[in-house]
Amino acid sequence: MPFTFQRLAIPDVVVVCPERRGDGRGFFAETYRASVFAEMGIVGPFVQDNLARSGARVLRGLHFQVPPGAQGKLIQVVRGAVFDVAVDLRRASPTYGRWVGWELSAEAGDLLWVPPGFAHGYAVLGDGSDLAYKVTAEYRADLDKGVRWNDPALGIEWPLRDPVLSPRDTALPFLAEIGSPF
Repeated sequence: MPFTFQRLAIPDVVVVCPERRGDGRGFFAETYRASVFAEMGIVGPFVQDNLARSGARVLRGLHFQVPPGAQGKLIQVVRGAVFDVAVDLRRASPTYGRWVGWELSAEAGDLLWVPPGFAHGYAVLGDGSDLAYKVTAEYRADLDKGVRWNDPALGIEWPLRDPVLSPRDTALPFLAEIGSPF
């Protein structure tokens, strides 16, 4: 099997570990195969691919799109490393308002599946990172929302002090102020 899968404490968030085959020249790894992913409940269609570059100490998030454009994200770091976080925004879920985190790095090659109904964010570890990710719905500015990265009710244990943030991310509302569209 070209992949192993690990469900996190919120079982709908899944770490995907591609098998790497390598030698002195480098390695080869499949990063996505629809039939295998579907068996694990990770289904597309994936309709847009994104690439994000971030410098040292950058924290992005926590972002999500509301229905009808809710996005599932399949995330991979292709340069550097990040601490990646998913927050459950599904009101009927037993894990509503809880978060899980995972370190993604180009060296390890893991991917993270964040399904629709979750807010997503990450903190750059080291000098910088590039993330490549697939999404299940196209970007729509009118559906783009977020939750404050340091909401005390979420209690996310970010590995950075004094992160570099966008003006938008510093002004996002707390979860209690927005409730949940999911």
